[in-house]
Amino acid sequence: MDSISTNEITHNFPPFFKVYKDGRVERYMVFETADAGHDPSTGVQSKDVVISPETGVKARIFIPKIDGPVRKLPVFVHYHGGGFCAGSAMGKRGKTMLTALVSKANIITISIEYRLAPEHPLPIAYEDSWAGLQWVANHTNGLGPEPWLNSHADLGRIFLGGDSAGANIAHFVAIQAGTIGLAEGGLKIQGLLIVHPFFGGKEPDEMYKVMCPNSTGCDDDPKLNPEVDPNLKSMAGDRVLVCVAEKDWLRNRGVAYYEILNKSGWNGNVELYETLGEDHCFHMFNFNSENVGPLIDKMIHFVNQD
Repeated sequence: MDSISTNEITHNFPPFFKVYKDGRVERYMVFETADAGHDPSTGVQSKDVVISPETGVKARIFIPKIDGPVRKLPVFVHYHGGGFCAGSAMGKRGKTMLTALVSKANIITISIEYRLAPEHPLPIAYEDSWAGLQWVANHTNGLGPEPWLNSHADLGRIFLGGDSAGANIAHFVAIQAGTIGLAEGGLKIQGLLIVHPFFGGKEPDEMYKVMCPNSTGCDDDPKLNPEVDPNLKSMAGDRVLVCVAEKDWLRNRGVAYYEILNKSGWNGNVELYETLGEDHCFHMFNFNSENVGPLIDKMIHFVNQD
């Protein structure tokens, strides 16, 4: 193959990725990762575990400093953002955000490292994410593969959530849990933290079709348009917090998701929280913003309310 054909670009979606004719994928964004370990300022511990030897899918677990008698803590199963094609559960920005949340909310967090498109076409990321929740469910008898969960996790208080594409994935996993169920009993999803969700839009529609060749587009695909999902009313969870940002181009899709849930027949409570003056996932890209603290406080209140 000559160099001209090798370098021919068949798909180009800045700022995410481009695909060459020979199948190579080149990403525009490379996010910095951070090692797991002990955070001296908060006492939060984190470590990485393999949740599926067959696929190599991993997760990063965060646990707060444990003082006094051992007690069970709520569990937040988190899915990172990045347009299904970038980002990582081992990312530096995610570690900063989740360490703060774990410390202040006194919860355990498990961030799932799903495989990325387009090399691993969707719905692989969805399948990996669902497998991640099933792995968590394996600890309901206290005999699972991860000691931190066996000792400290209250699997009767599970929350699913994520940012952007991760929020979309969290919604999908909740639908699966509500319709298919989990083989292991004892796990209960109490709520969803849907932060700056991606539910399609005109601009990224073609990119999504490249990543998910079987998708029919944002109007007809229930993963992008929950309104057409016949299983929406069966979604697991008793409450949902939908967070949007005023300047986010995906804001209106997030508000629409809130409105769709309200009229869907789903038997739960949904709340909308908007951050004024901020853009998409500002809490990840500008953690020093004065608006990050109120957003984290809102999430903490949502998780810890009776």
